[in-house]
Amino acid sequence: MTALSSAPGSPAPALYRMASDAPAFTVLALFLTFGLVPLYAALNLDARLFQGESPWIKPIKFHYALGVYTVSLAFFARYMPQSTRNSRPWRWFAAAVVIAILGEVVWLSGAAMLNSASHFNTDVPLLAAVYPVMGAFAVLLTSASLVMGISILRNRDAALDPALRMAVGVGLVLTFFLTVPVAGYLSGNGGHFVGTSTRALWLMGWSRDAGDLRVAHFLATHALHFVPVAGLLAVWLAPAQAVRIVWATAALFVALVAFTFAQALQGRPFLPFLG
Repeated sequence: MTALSSAPGSPAPALYRMASDAPAFTVLALFLTFGLVPLYAALNLDARLFQGESPWIKPIKFHYALGVYTVSLAFFARYMPQSTRNSRPWRWFAAAVVIAILGEVVWLSGAAMLNSASHFNTDVPLLAAVYPVMGAFAVLLTSASLVMGISILRNRDAALDPALRMAVGVGLVLTFFLTVPVAGYLSGNGGHFVGTSTRALWLMGWSRDAGDLRVAHFLATHALHFVPVAGLLAVWLAPAQAVRIVWATAALFVALVAFTFAQALQGRPFLPFLG
């Protein structure tokens, strides 16, 4: 049975393959990682505050989030058909995704330089005008998970257990179909909160006394991690039931995202007992 191993008997996947299977995404992931150096420098040198915190916090968070997303795509690319990875349409599409992600981080850093909001900004004309473009870029970069997920689901020749291949493909596809509607509503809502928020959860920043749409958004964007991990555990622990477990996990994950989204719309915080 082949799971995520790089070769028979190997306990770990061949991470070096990302450079050859998805060079554009690998280079971008490195850029986002090293880009944290000047951002942290700005965080420590710039004493300005915006809404009570450094304006550089948001671009730092997005560098981490987009870096994790990009390196995940680079890793999963190995399970696409080689003919697809080598095709001109895929290379052009990958290049467009890279441009969209670069556009997002430039926009976020630009807003930080202006000590202004990047999202929901109606005070700075330039940022207000760019906001719809960044929304289109967000859909484009998220569509990479959809395209890759469909490609992996169709690739019966992938060196991967069928149940795990399904988990990877379904996780990637769900990332798109869960993220886009949640993010679209959040964008049109004019803010993260439903109600007035005065307290936030440590680290995540989620509201403790109002509805917070970012919870559902966070979960949706990580479907490409949660579902494959469940599939991997199923293949290891219950191989005979692995396919059923993957489908059950996917259904439960969709339900969780829907629940946290509905909870936020009602103005109720997620797990209020946390803090």
